Amino acid sequence: MNTCQETIQNAANQMAGYLEQAGQATSWQLKLRFHLSASVLYLALGQLAAQNKITLEADGINYNVTWGQKPADALASATPFQSNM
Repeated sequence: MNTCQETIQNAANQMAGYLEQAGQATSWQLKLRFHLSASVLYLALGQLAAQNKITLEADGINYNVTWGQKPADALASATPFQSNM
């Protein structure tokens, strides 16, 4: 693992530990709490989301980050997709 990968993995581990205890935070709160660059923050969040450890919900320019996964039916009703075709 190279230095960049280690940095991202360390950030993901720190955020996972914090979110496991706190339950929820915004992406901005996590960025400030762990002194992360935007790139490392979003790569680490993407890693946690890919592992189904967190749920991300857009809120303006930030994301609400919740530990664990919400049920599929709750996600479907929270972000409906409508096609005008």
